[in-house]
Amino acid sequence: MNKTAILYALASAALFGAATPAAKVMLGTVHPILLAGLLYFGAGIGVAGMRRITSRIASSGVPQAPLTGADAPWLVSAIFAGGIVGPLLLMWGLGRTGAATASLLLALEGAATALIAWFVFREGFDRRILLGMACLVAGAIVLSWSGKPTLDSVVGPIAILGACIAWGLDNNLTRKVSLADPLQIVELKGLVSGPFNVALALLAGAVIPASPILLLAVVAGFLGYGVSLVLYVLALRELGASRTSAYFSTAPFLGGVISVVALGDTMTPSLFIAGGLMGLGVWLHATEHHEHEHIHEPLLHTHPHTHDEHHLHAHNPGDPPGEPHTHWHEHDAIKHAHPHTPDMHHQHQH
Repeated sequence: MNKTAILYALASAALFGAATPAAKVMLGTVHPILLAGLLYFGAGIGVAGMRRITSRIASSGVPQAPLTGADAPWLVSAIFAGGIVGPLLLMWGLGRTGAATASLLLALEGAATALIAWFVFREGFDRRILLGMACLVAGAIVLSWSGKPTLDSVVGPIAILGACIAWGLDNNLTRKVSLADPLQIVELKGLVSGPFNVALALLAGAVIPASPILLLAVVAGFLGYGVSLVLYVLALRELGASRTSAYFSTAPFLGGVISVVALGDTMTPSLFIAGGLMGLGVWLHATEHHEHEHIHEPLLHTHPHTHDEHHLHAHNPGDPPGEPHTHWHEHDAIKHAHPHTPDMHHQHQH
């Protein structure tokens, strides 16, 4: 198991979770849809600035591969699903659904991501991973329980569930381009989703306040959405969509802990219960040992790499020296056995 990738996923969840109490502070002043747009804007603008300042990811110090034309269908589809369809369905559903029901349904995004990864994109999983995901989802539901859920309207809950599916699809589609520069991916996501959500808010009657809180929203978006999503993409490379979403499901718990520490919220029994369930879920995933004989099909792509057993290719005169390095390379077919996760080099069927 790639421990660095697990840390990326958990750090991504912590940053996103920290944005939740920050958003609570701002909700009294900024319309919810407008706030979502500003957070996306902050992510896009902030990460665009990072990308202009440096072409290297600080964690690896290796140049990242730029997006190519072949990546466009996946990324455009991801932005459409997660940045446009998801928010539209959420806003439609929230207006027709009680708060308790909505909170419980929104806890299902991680499950939606995993189910799409397992049964549409054919990521491997076993009973241990399934149980771990069940614990993480259960913990999220415990945290989101705010009263007796009702189903007075079927349309609203279906719309919110559709939003979760749209975000789950977004996560899986983003995985398809995760070998490309994460800064470029997040920049494009933010600069498309931000304007869309702001326009949606204005159509819903929101007014942009002339307040310093706008700057706070942009900064929170940069950290809680932008940097968080960069780390999420890095985790996707090594862990696959379902396992990354499992670790990211700890965001509500981490956000709750931050609310207790930073905002003085009350420590509730649900926080302890959720922490226990999520801790068990993370442990089941982090201690996974998946090993069997498998076949790597021939593959051509670009990404940062070292010459491990999967990268024994020849080099051209123009390829960069030293390791790790980034260049277009070919993987020959290989059959072997070793521990692995469904990363970008292990997408075989089980």
